[in-house]
Amino acid sequence: MTARRNFKKLVRERMERFGESYTTAARHLAGPVVTTAGQHRESVLVGRLLAAAGQPLSEAMVCGLGGGIGFLYAVFEYDAVPHPLLTIVAQHHPQAWAPAVLDRLGLAHRQTNGTATKAALDRLRTALDTGVPALCLVDRGKLPWQQSPPFSAAEPYTVLVTARDGDVLTVLDPPHDIATMPVPDFGTAWAAHRQGRHALLTVEPAAEAAPGSRGLSGVDLPAAVRDALATTVAHLTGPVLGNSFDVNFGFSGMAKLAAELRDGRTRKGWARRFGDPAGHEHAMRRLAECLEREYTAPGATRPLYADFLDEAATVLAAPALTEAARLFRESGQTWSTLAAHATAAAPDDDLRAWCDHAADLVDTAFTTERAATAHLTPA
Repeated sequence: MTARRNFKKLVRERMERFGESYTTAARHLAGPVVTTAGQHRESVLVGRLLAAAGQPLSEAMVCGLGGGIGFLYAVFEYDAVPHPLLTIVAQHHPQAWAPAVLDRLGLAHRQTNGTATKAALDRLRTALDTGVPALCLVDRGKLPWQQSPPFSAAEPYTVLVTARDGDVLTVLDPPHDIATMPVPDFGTAWAAHRQGRHALLTVEPAAEAAPGSRGLSGVDLPAAVRDALATTVAHLTGPVLGNSFDVNFGFSGMAKLAAELRDGRTRKGWARRFGDPAGHEHAMRRLAECLEREYTAPGATRPLYADFLDEAATVLAAPALTEAARLFRESGQTWSTLAAHATAAAPDDDLRAWCDHAADLVDTAFTTERAATAHLTPA
């Protein structure tokens, strides 16, 4: 009998003794709630989902299996916004994190979306009442513990709903930790995300682990790691979407960022594009956020990815990956230095000199990562 079946037996015994719901009894037996400490929010969420299904992996391994690192640099302009909007995504992009991890591991999972709120909440209750947590896409601006960022309804934002106690849900939202939320209020946040209305993902509980599977049930971890490495290399060095927007991805995106930082002639150069006070404040704040916090782990996700490579070197018996890990830790420090350069910038600084130094840092990271990537194809 698997550990999960033993756990369910204990839950049902407690339900009979104390008259509790399944969710309440399971929460008592599981002990204190695990904290959300971690570096990369998407990997923390997927890691908790895997652990609940009896398939535990480290945060670093989950991060790597999701594709790990990437680079997207883009600047958008809208008539309704007084300055250009900077975006850098330093993690693998654009594939959704949880499906990427689960598909590589070959784990059965179910995704639903697009129905009325009542039907969606009924599906969520059914999952929670059988001890299965659910990943949901929400409008983060409707979460009461968060500030409401602009355009939040259009932004995919994942939380993990871990339990239900009557009409109250327990929601995991790193780094905001664990919060509770009434079911109707969660339904409102869940319905407000425009492109992922009522999106829900659950993982089937694991059967007994197969021999040689490193504790995972029916999983070929070496094959999953190899596939993840290949995807990371492909998206750093070549096309991602197969259209003209690919110039913004990977090493091409890094080169574009460095060029626009140095550009002192055209309107796309940073000194002109972000030269006014509002634009300057936005660019400096967003650069630091995007390299340390938003859709990334600290150091543009590179140090955490290096931890994954150290694990992968053991899984694949590929010592060359440890050299790649060293180089990505080095580039992570460079990206953090760039973030600090942005945080320290003042409105009266010489913006031209600031941009030149920033471009030098981007070039340094680019050169280091190109060398690291050469080690990511183990024999």
